[in-house]
Amino acid sequence: MKILIAADLHWPTINGVATFSRNLAKGLSDRGHEVLVIAPSQTGRSYEEYDGNYLIKRVRSVPFPFYQNFKISPTPQMEVRSIIKKFEPDVVHIQMALFIGYAARTYALKYDIPLVATNHAMPENLMDNLRLLAPVSRPIQYAMIEYGARFHGKVDYITLPTESAIHMFGEDKVKVPVEAVSNGIDLSRFTPGDAPAELYEKFGIPKNKKIVTYIGRIDAEKHLGVLLEAYAKIATSGTHLLIVGDGTDIERQKNLAHELGIDHQTTFTGRVSDDEIIALHKVGDVFAMPSPAELQSIATLEAMASGKPVVAVDAGALGELCQNGQNGVLCEKDDVDGIATALDEILHDDKLRAQYAAASLEIAKKHDIAYTLDRFEQIYRDVIAKH
Repeated sequence: MKILIAADLHWPTINGVATFSRNLAKGLSDRGHEVLVIAPSQTGRSYEEYDGNYLIKRVRSVPFPFYQNFKISPTPQMEVRSIIKKFEPDVVHIQMALFIGYAARTYALKYDIPLVATNHAMPENLMDNLRLLAPVSRPIQYAMIEYGARFHGKVDYITLPTESAIHMFGEDKVKVPVEAVSNGIDLSRFTPGDAPAELYEKFGIPKNKKIVTYIGRIDAEKHLGVLLEAYAKIATSGTHLLIVGDGTDIERQKNLAHELGIDHQTTFTGRVSDDEIIALHKVGDVFAMPSPAELQSIATLEAMASGKPVVAVDAGALGELCQNGQNGVLCEKDDVDGIATALDEILHDDKLRAQYAAASLEIAKKHDIAYTLDRFEQIYRDVIAKH
């Protein structure tokens, strides 16, 4: 099949949408499909490049002011039209109802090309980063939800990564098939084991200490300050907090660590490579995800596949991954004391930690990227057959 993926966020941007669209493109290409991704330029100007075995057409872009290193393409219509006409895809798969996604939908409809859309976004993802708009956040969120329903109502098939995400999306708002298809991860890459010694040295991570790990973007929507405050309540000379990632909120979180008196027990790695992410997932004793706005959380899945217990908040779709009392503990949103208690218990109970780790591995097995690719191939075949 000739598959066009319209991705308003894509590699090298770091977030779940970008990670999924890249994994999807690579996986489908590995299976022999001809895959083309339309994504924002990293330089501002149009160009094309290969990422392994699939082609990326980069369209003109500008920096997005509310997220670090994010680029957006606010006027991609003519470029997207030209790419679609030349490529003549069998199916178009939209990753976001944003500028490139909107243009791709417009021209797919015009040229009668089957359309699949995956919704990754929650209004909360944006609103936490737009603090100046807090007084009018509710009507803005409502407007975004209504726009999403109208946008997706014109495609042939909709997927979201979890059943919880479908509930939040509101499948009753559209008359289109809606299905939960996991983002998936490569279980051959994320496995339990020991991190290489040089990794500890490179990032200044202490050995022989119990380590709490967070891996992901450091933006306001992630509520990382809640984790810092929780860790500060249980920090001892035998524990350490590892924060992996970068984002617009990193300096504020570093300052908070200093104010809490835990900066000497906290490592901020900044942005790391894909291979380093895999290795750093092996470092910790428990993985913490304080974000309340996750439609799945690829980082949490990666931690589970690496054999880590999880402490997360009972919000978004995290409850489908962190199953309370099975592979970790679910806490209320922004519950500093609850998160602190859960972390402390897991860190200091070897038997419980091993029990949770084994359960994480079992749950992660259901999210192999191979299953995700199988399902999307079938969805593509089905929508093509109906056109």
